[in-house]
Amino acid sequence: MSASGGTKAIVAALVANLAIAVAKFVAFLFSGSSSMLAESVHSLADSGNQGLLLLGGKKAKREATPQHPFGYGRERYIYAFLVSIVLFSVGGMFAIYEGYEKIKHPHEIEAWYWPVGVLVFAIIAESFSFRTAIKESNQTRGNLSWKDFIRRAKAPELPVVLLEDLGALVGLILALVGVSLAIVTGEGVWDGIGTLCIGILLIIIAIVLAAETKSLLLGEAAGTEDVEKIKTALVDGETVTRVIHMRTLHLGPEELLVAAKIAVQHDDTAAEIAHAINTAEDRIRAAVPIARVIYLEPDIYSETAAAAGENPASTPGGPAGH
Repeated sequence: MSASGGTKAIVAALVANLAIAVAKFVAFLFSGSSSMLAESVHSLADSGNQGLLLLGGKKAKREATPQHPFGYGRERYIYAFLVSIVLFSVGGMFAIYEGYEKIKHPHEIEAWYWPVGVLVFAIIAESFSFRTAIKESNQTRGNLSWKDFIRRAKAPELPVVLLEDLGALVGLILALVGVSLAIVTGEGVWDGIGTLCIGILLIIIAIVLAAETKSLLLGEAAGTEDVEKIKTALVDGETVTRVIHMRTLHLGPEELLVAAKIAVQHDDTAAEIAHAINTAEDRIRAAVPIARVIYLEPDIYSETAAAAGENPASTPGGPAGH
Protein backbone atom coordinates (compact mmCIF):
# COMPACT_ATOMS: atom_id res chain seq x y z
CA MET A 1 0.00 0.00 0.00
CA SER A 2 2.63 2.41 -0.92
CA ALA A 3 3.19 0.26 1.88
CA SER A 4 4.30 1.94 5.08
CA GLY A 5 3.70 5.47 3.80
CA GLY A 6 0.10 5.05 2.77
CA THR A 7 -0.79 2.96 5.81
CA LYS A 8 0.89 5.36 8.23
CA ALA A 9 -1.00 8.34 6.81
CA ILE A 10 -4.32 6.46 6.91
CA VAL A 11 -3.86 5.32 10.52
CA ALA A 12 -2.84 8.83 11.62
CA ALA A 13 -5.95 10.28 9.96
CA LEU A 14 -8.17 7.55 11.46
CA VAL A 15 -6.99 8.17 15.03
CA ALA A 16 -7.31 11.95 14.64
CA ASN A 17 -10.79 11.78 13.12
CA LEU A 18 -12.19 9.41 15.76
CA ALA A 19 -10.98 11.66 18.58
CA ILE A 20 -12.25 14.77 16.83
CA ALA A 21 -15.66 13.23 16.03
CA VAL A 22 -16.28 12.46 19.72
CA ALA A 23 -15.15 15.94 20.79
CA LYS A 24 -17.35 17.67 18.20
CA PHE A 25 -20.43 15.65 19.12
CA VAL A 26 -19.97 16.51 22.80
CA ALA A 27 -19.68 20.18 21.83
CA PHE A 28 -22.91 19.89 19.80
CA LEU A 29 -24.77 18.40 22.79
CA PHE A 30 -23.72 21.29 25.06
CA SER A 31 -24.03 24.15 22.55
CA GLY A 32 -26.66 23.12 20.00
CA SER A 33 -24.36 24.33 17.17
CA SER A 34 -25.32 22.86 13.79
CA SER A 35 -21.77 23.44 12.58
CA MET A 36 -20.60 21.13 15.36
CA LEU A 37 -23.13 18.46 14.40
CA ALA A 38 -22.17 18.69 10.70
CA GLU A 39 -18.48 18.58 11.58
CA SER A 40 -18.95 15.58 13.89
CA VAL A 41 -20.71 13.69 11.08
CA HIS A 42 -17.94 14.78 8.71
CA SER A 43 -15.25 13.41 11.03
CA LEU A 44 -17.20 10.20 11.57
CA ALA A 45 -17.56 9.79 7.80
CA ASP A 46 -13.83 10.42 7.39
CA SER A 47 -13.11 7.72 9.98
CA GLY A 48 -15.25 5.30 7.99
CA ASN A 49 -13.41 6.32 4.84
CA GLN A 50 -10.04 5.49 6.37
CA GLY A 51 -11.49 2.14 7.42
CA LEU A 52 -12.55 1.53 3.81
CA LEU A 53 -9.05 2.36 2.53
CA LEU A 54 -7.46 -0.07 4.99
CA LEU A 55 -9.99 -2.76 4.03
CA GLY A 56 -9.30 -2.20 0.32
CA GLY A 57 -5.56 -2.52 0.91
CA LYS A 58 -6.07 -5.80 2.74
CA LYS A 59 -8.38 -7.28 0.09
CA ALA A 60 -5.99 -6.23 -2.71
CA LYS A 61 -3.31 -8.55 -1.30
CA ARG A 62 -5.31 -11.71 -2.06
CA GLU A 63 -3.72 -14.20 -4.43
CA ALA A 64 -4.93 -14.47 -8.02
CA THR A 65 -7.57 -17.09 -8.74
CA PRO A 66 -8.79 -18.81 -11.95
CA GLN A 67 -11.76 -16.45 -11.93
CA HIS A 68 -9.54 -13.40 -11.32
CA PRO A 69 -6.26 -14.37 -12.99
CA PHE A 70 -4.76 -10.88 -12.72
CA GLY A 71 -5.35 -10.67 -8.99
CA TYR A 72 -7.24 -8.16 -6.87
CA GLY A 73 -5.05 -5.06 -7.09
CA ARG A 74 -7.95 -2.91 -8.28
CA GLU A 75 -9.78 -3.47 -4.99
CA ARG A 76 -7.86 -0.41 -3.79
CA TYR A 77 -9.40 1.69 -6.57
CA ILE A 78 -12.90 0.40 -5.81
CA TYR A 79 -12.68 1.27 -2.13
CA ALA A 80 -11.19 4.69 -2.90
CA PHE A 81 -14.18 5.32 -5.18
CA LEU A 82 -16.52 4.27 -2.35
CA VAL A 83 -14.79 6.86 -0.16
CA SER A 84 -15.76 9.62 -2.59
CA ILE A 85 -19.38 8.43 -2.54
CA VAL A 86 -19.48 8.35 1.27
CA LEU A 87 -17.88 11.79 1.47
CA PHE A 88 -20.47 13.15 -0.98
CA SER A 89 -23.57 11.56 0.54
CA VAL A 90 -22.88 11.32 4.26
CA GLY A 91 -20.58 14.31 4.65
CA GLY A 92 -21.56 16.85 2.02
CA MET A 93 -25.31 16.31 1.68
CA PHE A 94 -25.86 16.06 5.44
CA ALA A 95 -23.96 19.30 6.03
CA ILE A 96 -25.97 21.11 3.36
CA TYR A 97 -29.21 19.86 4.89
CA GLU A 98 -28.15 20.96 8.39
CA GLY A 99 -27.00 24.35 7.09
CA TYR A 100 -30.31 24.93 5.31
CA GLU A 101 -32.29 24.00 8.42
CA LYS A 102 -30.19 26.30 10.62
CA ILE A 103 -30.56 29.23 8.23
CA LYS A 104 -34.30 28.62 8.03
CA HIS A 105 -34.69 28.13 11.80
CA PRO A 106 -31.75 29.90 13.48
CA HIS A 107 -31.21 29.82 17.23
CA GLU A 108 -28.54 31.29 19.48
CA ILE A 109 -25.50 29.18 20.32
CA GLU A 110 -25.36 28.15 23.97
CA ALA A 111 -22.16 27.49 25.93
CA TRP A 112 -20.08 29.00 23.14
CA TYR A 113 -16.78 27.95 24.75
CA TRP A 114 -17.53 24.28 23.92
CA PRO A 115 -17.60 24.60 20.12
CA VAL A 116 -14.76 27.13 20.06
CA GLY A 117 -12.54 24.96 22.27
CA VAL A 118 -13.29 21.80 20.32
CA LEU A 119 -12.67 23.52 16.98
CA VAL A 120 -9.27 24.77 18.14
CA PHE A 121 -8.41 21.25 19.35
CA ALA A 122 -9.64 19.74 16.07
CA ILE A 123 -7.60 22.17 13.96
CA ILE A 124 -4.46 21.18 15.89
CA ALA A 125 -5.19 17.45 15.56
CA GLU A 126 -6.02 17.69 11.85
CA SER A 127 -2.85 19.71 11.27
CA PHE A 128 -0.76 16.84 12.65
CA SER A 129 -2.67 14.35 10.46
CA PHE A 130 -2.26 16.59 7.39
CA ARG A 131 1.45 17.01 8.17
CA THR A 132 1.86 13.22 8.26
CA ALA A 133 0.10 12.84 4.90
CA ILE A 134 2.29 15.55 3.35
CA LYS A 135 5.46 14.00 4.75
CA GLU A 136 4.60 10.52 3.43
CA SER A 137 3.50 11.90 0.05
CA ASN A 138 6.78 13.77 -0.39
CA GLN A 139 8.59 10.41 -0.35
CA THR A 140 6.89 9.40 -3.62
CA ARG A 141 5.88 12.76 -5.12
CA GLY A 142 9.30 13.58 -6.56
CA ASN A 143 9.29 16.80 -8.60
CA LEU A 144 5.56 16.72 -9.31
CA SER A 145 3.38 19.61 -8.19
CA TRP A 146 0.66 18.74 -5.70
CA LYS A 147 -1.95 19.03 -8.43
CA ASP A 148 -0.05 16.63 -10.70
CA PHE A 149 0.59 14.26 -7.80
CA ILE A 150 -3.16 14.02 -7.10
CA ARG A 151 -3.89 13.46 -10.80
CA ARG A 152 -1.09 11.01 -11.64
CA ALA A 153 -0.72 8.92 -8.49
CA LYS A 154 -1.51 5.26 -9.18
CA ALA A 155 -1.87 4.44 -5.48
CA PRO A 156 -5.10 6.16 -4.37
CA GLU A 157 -4.61 6.18 -0.59
CA LEU A 158 -2.32 9.19 -0.16
CA PRO A 159 -4.23 11.51 -2.53
CA VAL A 160 -7.49 10.55 -0.78
CA VAL A 161 -6.08 11.22 2.70
CA LEU A 162 -4.49 14.48 1.52
CA LEU A 163 -7.75 15.82 0.10
CA GLU A 164 -9.74 14.62 3.11
CA ASP A 165 -7.37 16.30 5.55
CA LEU A 166 -7.30 19.48 3.49
CA GLY A 167 -11.11 19.51 3.37
CA ALA A 168 -11.27 18.86 7.10
CA LEU A 169 -8.93 21.74 7.91
CA VAL A 170 -10.75 24.21 5.67
CA GLY A 171 -14.08 22.95 7.00
CA LEU A 172 -12.95 23.48 10.59
CA ILE A 173 -11.89 27.04 9.78
CA LEU A 174 -15.28 27.68 8.15
CA ALA A 175 -17.04 26.23 11.19
CA LEU A 176 -14.94 28.40 13.52
CA VAL A 177 -15.75 31.51 11.49
CA GLY A 178 -19.46 30.66 11.43
CA VAL A 179 -19.63 29.95 15.17
CA SER A 180 -17.59 33.07 15.99
CA LEU A 181 -19.86 35.31 13.92
CA ALA A 182 -22.93 33.72 15.50
CA ILE A 183 -21.51 34.40 18.98
CA VAL A 184 -20.46 37.99 18.23
CA THR A 185 -23.65 39.02 16.42
CA GLY A 186 -26.09 36.85 18.33
CA GLU A 187 -27.43 35.67 14.97
CA GLY A 188 -27.53 31.88 14.70
CA VAL A 189 -27.90 32.15 10.92
CA TRP A 190 -24.11 32.54 10.64
CA ASP A 191 -23.70 29.09 12.12
CA GLY A 192 -25.98 27.77 9.39
CA ILE A 193 -24.03 29.60 6.67
CA GLY A 194 -20.78 28.09 7.95
CA THR A 195 -22.38 24.63 7.87
CA LEU A 196 -23.65 25.18 4.32
CA CYS A 197 -20.15 26.19 3.18
CA ILE A 198 -18.73 23.01 4.75
CA GLY A 199 -21.22 20.91 2.77
CA ILE A 200 -20.35 22.61 -0.53
CA LEU A 201 -16.61 22.13 0.16
CA LEU A 202 -17.07 18.40 0.89
CA ILE A 203 -19.08 17.85 -2.30
CA ILE A 204 -16.38 19.58 -4.39
CA ILE A 205 -13.68 17.36 -2.86
CA ALA A 206 -15.86 14.28 -3.36
CA ILE A 207 -16.32 15.10 -7.04
CA VAL A 208 -12.55 15.52 -7.53
CA LEU A 209 -11.90 12.19 -5.79
CA ALA A 210 -14.59 10.44 -7.82
CA ALA A 211 -13.15 11.73 -11.10
CA GLU A 212 -9.61 10.63 -10.26
CA THR A 213 -10.54 7.18 -8.95
CA LYS A 214 -12.88 6.63 -11.89
CA SER A 215 -9.92 7.08 -14.22
CA LEU A 216 -7.96 4.49 -12.24
CA LEU A 217 -10.91 2.08 -12.30
CA LEU A 218 -11.19 2.39 -16.09
CA GLY A 219 -7.51 1.50 -16.38
CA GLU A 220 -4.55 3.84 -16.73
CA ALA A 221 -1.34 3.30 -18.63
CA ALA A 222 2.08 3.45 -17.01
CA GLY A 223 3.64 6.86 -16.54
CA THR A 224 5.71 8.37 -19.34
CA GLU A 225 9.00 7.65 -17.54
CA ASP A 226 8.15 3.96 -17.03
CA VAL A 227 6.99 3.60 -20.65
CA GLU A 228 10.34 4.88 -21.88
CA LYS A 229 12.22 2.56 -19.53
CA ILE A 230 10.24 -0.42 -20.83
CA LYS A 231 10.87 0.51 -24.47
CA THR A 232 14.58 0.87 -23.81
CA ALA A 233 14.69 -2.45 -21.98
CA LEU A 234 12.88 -4.27 -24.78
CA VAL A 235 15.38 -3.53 -27.54
CA ASP A 236 18.72 -5.32 -27.41
CA GLY A 237 19.80 -4.32 -30.93
CA GLU A 238 20.51 -7.90 -31.91
CA THR A 239 17.45 -10.13 -31.88
CA VAL A 240 14.92 -7.47 -30.82
CA THR A 241 15.53 -4.54 -33.14
CA ARG A 242 12.61 -2.26 -32.27
CA VAL A 243 9.21 -1.93 -30.59
CA ILE A 244 6.47 -1.96 -33.24
CA HIS A 245 3.77 -0.98 -30.74
CA MET A 246 3.13 -1.35 -27.03
CA ARG A 247 0.33 -1.07 -24.49
CA THR A 248 0.60 -0.83 -20.70
CA LEU A 249 -2.14 -1.08 -18.08
CA HIS A 250 -2.14 -0.79 -14.30
CA LEU A 251 -3.77 -3.91 -12.81
CA GLY A 252 -3.28 -2.24 -9.45
CA PRO A 253 -1.13 0.53 -7.99
CA GLU A 254 1.91 -1.75 -7.87
CA GLU A 255 1.24 -4.19 -10.70
CA LEU A 256 1.64 -3.37 -14.37
CA LEU A 257 0.65 -5.31 -17.47
CA VAL A 258 2.86 -4.87 -20.55
CA ALA A 259 1.82 -6.07 -24.01
CA ALA A 260 4.07 -5.35 -26.97
CA LYS A 261 4.72 -6.39 -30.54
CA ILE A 262 8.47 -6.47 -31.10
CA ALA A 263 10.48 -6.66 -34.29
CA VAL A 264 12.92 -9.58 -34.64
CA GLN A 265 15.35 -10.62 -37.39
CA HIS A 266 13.64 -12.55 -40.21
CA ASP A 267 16.24 -15.33 -40.18
CA ASP A 268 16.22 -15.93 -36.40
CA THR A 269 15.26 -19.41 -35.24
CA ALA A 270 12.34 -20.08 -32.89
CA ALA A 271 14.79 -20.94 -30.12
CA GLU A 272 16.65 -17.64 -30.59
CA ILE A 273 13.40 -15.65 -30.55
CA ALA A 274 12.17 -17.45 -27.43
CA HIS A 275 15.47 -16.72 -25.68
CA ALA A 276 15.30 -13.06 -26.77
CA ILE A 277 11.77 -12.74 -25.38
CA ASN A 278 12.76 -14.27 -22.05
CA THR A 279 15.76 -12.00 -21.65
CA ALA A 280 13.68 -8.98 -22.71
CA GLU A 281 11.17 -9.81 -19.97
CA ASP A 282 14.02 -9.97 -17.45
CA ARG A 283 15.29 -6.57 -18.57
CA ILE A 284 11.81 -5.04 -18.28
CA ARG A 285 11.33 -6.36 -14.74
CA ALA A 286 14.76 -5.06 -13.75
CA ALA A 287 13.99 -1.62 -15.17
CA VAL A 288 10.38 -1.40 -13.92
CA PRO A 289 9.84 -3.90 -11.07
CA ILE A 290 6.05 -3.44 -11.01
CA ALA A 291 5.85 -4.82 -14.59
CA ARG A 292 4.78 -8.28 -13.46
CA VAL A 293 2.55 -9.44 -16.33
CA ILE A 294 4.31 -9.28 -19.71
CA TYR A 295 3.14 -10.51 -23.12
CA LEU A 296 5.50 -10.10 -26.09
CA GLU A 297 4.58 -10.93 -29.67
CA PRO A 298 7.46 -11.25 -32.18
CA ASP A 299 6.94 -9.98 -35.72
CA ILE A 300 8.92 -8.87 -38.77
CA TYR A 301 9.10 -5.11 -39.09
CA SER A 302 7.77 -3.77 -42.38
CA GLU A 303 8.63 -0.29 -43.63
CA THR A 304 5.60 -0.40 -45.93
CA ALA A 305 3.22 -1.31 -43.11
CA ALA A 306 4.73 1.36 -40.90
CA ALA A 307 4.33 4.00 -43.61
CA ALA A 308 0.68 3.03 -44.05
CA GLY A 309 0.00 3.74 -40.39
CA GLU A 310 -1.22 1.63 -37.53
CA ASN A 311 -4.27 -0.54 -37.98
CA PRO A 312 -6.83 0.51 -35.32
CA ALA A 313 -8.55 -2.87 -35.52
CA SER A 314 -5.40 -4.78 -34.57
CA THR A 315 -4.09 -2.25 -32.04
CA PRO A 316 -7.09 -0.55 -30.43
CA GLY A 317 -6.84 2.20 -27.89
CA GLY A 318 -4.94 5.00 -29.60
CA PRO A 319 -1.56 5.81 -31.14
CA ALA A 320 1.46 3.55 -30.77
CA GLY A 321 3.41 3.91 -27.56
CA HIS A 322 0.43 4.95 -25.41
